[in-house]
Amino acid sequence: MNTYKNSTPKVDHSEKCSGQSKFVSDIQLDGLLYAKTVRSTVTKAKILAIDIPTLPHGYFIVDKNDIIKENVVNMIYNDWPVFADGQVNYIGEPIMIVVGEDKVTIDEIIKQIKITYEELLPEFDFVDSVVHLSYVKGDINQAFAKPARIYEETLTTGYQEQAYIEPQGMLAYLEGEDKVTLIGSMQCPYYIKNAVKRTLGYSDDQVRVMQPSVGGAFGGKEEFPSITACQLATAAIKIKRPIKMIFEREEDILVTTKRHPSRIKLTAALDENNKVQGIKVHVGLDGGAYIGLSGVVLSRSMIAATCAYTVPHLEVSGDVYATNTVPTGAFRGFGSPQMIFAIEMFMNHIAQEVGVDPLAFRLAHLAKQGDLTSTCGIFHDPIIMPEMIKKAMEISDYKNKKIQFANDNSYRGIGMSFFFHGCGFTGSGEATHIKSKVKLTKDAQDRVQLLIAAVDMGQGAKTALKRIVAKTLDIPNEQVTFNNPDTDFIADSGPTVASRTTMIVGNLLKLAAEKMKAQWVKGQPLEIIEQYHQPEFIQWDEDTMRGDAYPAYSWGVTVVEVEVSPVTYQVELKNIWTVFDIGKTIDERMVIGQVEGGIAQGIAYGYLEVMQHDKGKIKQKNLTDYIIPTALDMVPIHTVLYDNPFAEGPYGAKGVGELTLVGGAPAVALAIEDAIGKKVSKIPATPEYIMELLKHE
Repeated sequence: MNTYKNSTPKVDHSEKCSGQSKFVSDIQLDGLLYAKTVRSTVTKAKILAIDIPTLPHGYFIVDKNDIIKENVVNMIYNDWPVFADGQVNYIGEPIMIVVGEDKVTIDEIIKQIKITYEELLPEFDFVDSVVHLSYVKGDINQAFAKPARIYEETLTTGYQEQAYIEPQGMLAYLEGEDKVTLIGSMQCPYYIKNAVKRTLGYSDDQVRVMQPSVGGAFGGKEEFPSITACQLATAAIKIKRPIKMIFEREEDILVTTKRHPSRIKLTAALDENNKVQGIKVHVGLDGGAYIGLSGVVLSRSMIAATCAYTVPHLEVSGDVYATNTVPTGAFRGFGSPQMIFAIEMFMNHIAQEVGVDPLAFRLAHLAKQGDLTSTCGIFHDPIIMPEMIKKAMEISDYKNKKIQFANDNSYRGIGMSFFFHGCGFTGSGEATHIKSKVKLTKDAQDRVQLLIAAVDMGQGAKTALKRIVAKTLDIPNEQVTFNNPDTDFIADSGPTVASRTTMIVGNLLKLAAEKMKAQWVKGQPLEIIEQYHQPEFIQWDEDTMRGDAYPAYSWGVTVVEVEVSPVTYQVELKNIWTVFDIGKTIDERMVIGQVEGGIAQGIAYGYLEVMQHDKGKIKQKNLTDYIIPTALDMVPIHTVLYDNPFAEGPYGAKGVGELTLVGGAPAVALAIEDAIGKKVSKIPATPEYIMELLKHE
């Protein structure tokens, strides 16, 4: 029986000039309860018994026994439980939640809960493959039949934490007796809706998801919010009260998904002219205890095997390995930062090994329009990388500094990375899996509203998408409204991931706005729905990973200058220069903001951000232990944006969000390598690692 006033929260989604934003933690409801998670304290074990104290009146336990339909989180694979069922597989795995009015009392109850385990032998190494993928290009046997030289190297990368400003949070409440509403910090409203529907066995109209303001995500709020949403939806139905769960920072860092650690082995066959004829690639990713999105992350990583270069013969394979550690998942770049670091270092190291100029060697292997991609698709559009590289070298004075630093023994170095990033979902994903729709409405006052699932989490989606619609309709920006998504009203335009929002959703909005303009009658309401249709030139075979992996690519060059202390081995950034081809810029200030944030994340991934586990327990549990760059660590970033419009993008726009990050790590690693004169083969390149390289000849 309901003992509270079942009211819909008054969440103001409208855009005002007050500067105030409502986040999920700001939302209050009559009768609101709070929840906190009871988590595994052991790495891998069977749960033998759970001793729960007598609960005070008004306090509740919610666990696997309360699941209505399926104790599984709706992702690509079916292995991730909402609550642990008989066994735990990583430290921090949710076993139950405790719900009540007072957070201190909840903490006291959790302290009294005793769980008896039978511990099992955990696995932390890359031995248990749970996803395996492979593809070929050309004839690798031909390339390796009689090579003039073979070069082999293994490169490794570590965890990276998203470190968004706002931690994970979710609120659930009932509307009537048989409808549950979720409000939370998220990237993908329909992912949450579909996950809750599956766990509860509810129909489409029984689950509503609303997005408040979101304080950053970077991929960390793609799949993970579905877990808390399923838990709280189950709790709200059992208890019949609104329930909120907001993570503290320490909990957030310890138990949410990270970037996958990787181990990438590359073997190249060169001919007598020092041209790479073939490369064998194996990508190993640490998926943690559950697969989640790791299979798709692996695919993205493998597709970037040769990145900005073209090689005639390839044999690419990859595995996601299950370990008894916190599950890894989506993070800006989605598998490509690991591979781009590896291939950039590898190409430089090959050149050093054969005694040729690394820059000339890399330029000789650059992809050109019309070349085959790694997956035997075609680079359909103009590639202006030579011009961009020339500009990057000019503004950074790359050649002169390279000579100067080599001669003055100053422990200063300069590094330059070449890279691309595919825009949108892989292959036919947009057409077969996402099937995006957008909705535009016009009211009697001729005000236009965007009703889509795109989430503005600080990247500027509202600015860009409103501008596209206003420009197409030739009306002021102020006449266009884009409120936060509410699945009871919006069209499913797909998740806010994969550098797809401006290019894919923006183009759908442009097409819808063109139709609206053609039917525009002043004072007459109008609704337009537009659905995504795959461009005819995209041919993709999911099983063989063959064809056009993406409709378009954005391209970039990053140059980083550093100085390494010969005493402490600390790395100090001195200068950063970037050049990007993102098609056509919709809003330059927004893009520059993306550049500065992405560059900071990417470079820090390469030298600063250290996260490790000790037998499954994350050692860096807060933002004191896990160091991210501050304003004092960064230096001015000099950016040049090139116009290279993409025909299928709105006004020629392509993706930008992930591109800005993916070249940062190899650029700083190459700069460190230049400064110390030693090959860097793993990141982050910490002072301890640099000391090891210099002390052990």
